[in-house]
Amino acid sequence: METDKLNFEDLYIAVLLVYNDINKYIPGPHFDPPSKDKVREVKQSCDINLDGDIDRDEFYDFIMIMTADTFTFVSQKLIVTFVVAPTVAVATKKATEGVPGVGKLVQKIPNSVYASLVTIAAVWFQKKAQSSSL
Repeated sequence: METDKLNFEDLYIAVLLVYNDINKYIPGPHFDPPSKDKVREVKQSCDINLDGDIDRDEFYDFIMIMTADTFTFVSQKLIVTFVVAPTVAVATKKATEGVPGVGKLVQKIPNSVYASLVTIAAVWFQKKAQSSSL
């Protein structure tokens, strides 16, 4: 029988699938899924109609609460990678322009290309660090 409601077992499987996707597609450290007790606790707080199951409307709030810490960490990492890295790249480019031998080459590279290269290098180093920690 098909229903729009999730009981505890189905809900816990859904949480495991969400964390599996987070760990699969987002670079960085592995995020452990919450314990069954934590899922049970959040399920009770999100079960607005008190029927013991989570429906479609309640599920959105449930997942937002369950992944809030992970979302914050990933957001901070993305900001560092895509905002700070290019800014640092432009600042270091100006500093390296005075280095003999390298300075003339660095001056010829446009800022946007240089910032992109440094950002790509930052992402690559993050992925390397992640794969070496496994």
